[in-house]
Amino acid sequence: MEPTTWDRVLREGRDLYTPNRGPPGDRVYGETLRTAQGVEYRQWDPFRSKLAALLLKGAPPDILGRPRTVLYLGAAHGTTASHLSDLWPEATIFAIEKSPTSFAPLLALARHRPGLVPILADAQLPERYQADVGPVDLLYQDVAQRNQAGIFTENARACLVPGGRGILMLKVRSVTQQRPTAAVVREARAALTAARLKVTFETALTPFSREHVALALVA
Repeated sequence: MEPTTWDRVLREGRDLYTPNRGPPGDRVYGETLRTAQGVEYRQWDPFRSKLAALLLKGAPPDILGRPRTVLYLGAAHGTTASHLSDLWPEATIFAIEKSPTSFAPLLALARHRPGLVPILADAQLPERYQADVGPVDLLYQDVAQRNQAGIFTENARACLVPGGRGILMLKVRSVTQQRPTAAVVREARAALTAARLKVTFETALTPFSREHVALALVA
């Protein structure tokens, strides 16, 4: 395994790895474990984590920075959140999830990962958790709602610090089933720009996900 341009991420061939911050031998979603120089690493599956797919699609080295506080919208079972906690053991990651079914395994994951803070809430209502979260350096969103750009901008206004970074995983088919992908992305970019968020990188996540386009932003 070799270092990459992304801090604490290693690579072997096409496969990415992060240092395992959980108990030795701990797997979150059945991923492969590897040991190198006495450190255990977890394979970061781009077919299960859209952030891993984004990195493999050529994301720049500074796309994530080194945040101290993260707001993760749509954390689900915690697949990607677990890798973020591997990368930034000193950070606090507020993981918002609306579904009680998905929240249960997310809560169990947090028991083994200090700094991962699950919150059962609706990402469309940031006023309900803004006081608990406070200002954040990174806003990451992966929610399957029609108004994804609007949800992102509202949470950015509520929590993202000036100069903070953002990642929006835009699920096109959750916005519309009829209109072309390019039109949906163009409208999302316009909404983000109107909210004074600058898009710094954009890529479709094919072949890892055929429905998603990733947008990286700076406030």
